[in-house]
Amino acid sequence: MKVTGFTFIRNATRFDYPVVEAITSILPVCDDFVVAVGKSDDNTLDLVQNIDKQKIRIIETVWDDSAEMKIGGKVFASETDKAFQAIGKDSDWAFYIQGDEVIHEKYLAGIYSSMEKWKDDKMVDGLLFNYLHFYGSYDYVGLSPKWYSYEIRIIRNNKNFYSFRDAQGFRKNQNEKLNVKPIDAYVYHYGWVKEPGTMMKKAINANSFYQDKNFLKRMKSKDSNGSKEFDYSSIDSLRLFTDSHPKVMESRIQRKNWNFEHDISFNRLSLRYRGKIFIKKYLGINTYYENYRII
Repeated sequence: MKVTGFTFIRNATRFDYPVVEAITSILPVCDDFVVAVGKSDDNTLDLVQNIDKQKIRIIETVWDDSAEMKIGGKVFASETDKAFQAIGKDSDWAFYIQGDEVIHEKYLAGIYSSMEKWKDDKMVDGLLFNYLHFYGSYDYVGLSPKWYSYEIRIIRNNKNFYSFRDAQGFRKNQNEKLNVKPIDAYVYHYGWVKEPGTMMKKAINANSFYQDKNFLKRMKSKDSNGSKEFDYSSIDSLRLFTDSHPKVMESRIQRKNWNFEHDISFNRLSLRYRGKIFIKKYLGINTYYENYRII
């Protein structure tokens, strides 16, 4: 069985993406790794080149910044597809990881076993992971239904598969959902854990790929020495994280230089989200978005 990891990245240093940790976290179960590195304004290319010269193959890309590709984050899917299409035909599985996602080492053996188990079952298009979305600091995880709980991160190396919408998941053929098997493994998503000034810059940059004209009006921020900082206090519902983080994240966590605290006794959910939870719990009707078909 051959497994190839793949991802895309641009301006990792400028916007503080833990891409080194992301790639490193799954390298032990990958035979090789394809990284689509977009032309950047910082040292992203050097950063990726120095991770593992034996396993990692870099394809340098130029992002399509046209207006069409900035509708709904299409460019993220396009860059994902560039990396996926560069994977050789001899690979059985393609393991996708985004630049702000990390896998805990305690899950690697189970992930590899799952790939072995389903390798020859052609009905299985991919493997479905659980998610933890960290917010504000490394001590809190989002509870609201607005955070997606599951997504596909391992897919069969079938070139009829493609990245969907803004690269959250995958589809096949003519917009068909992939058939997946859930596995007992979590993706640790650190996209909302950054120094507040950097988080604000990252949020503004990310929004430029969605063309949301009301974004800045909705974005709560505060001035600090004349610069804008992201206001983490606007979150609705969090819980304390009491488990361990992946070892590859230890150094980054130790370098954390800001404070964020949330009083979980003041958690609040909108009527809409409370309704979705009630309908699923008591009526057995799932109104959550699912970009896959569990088999």
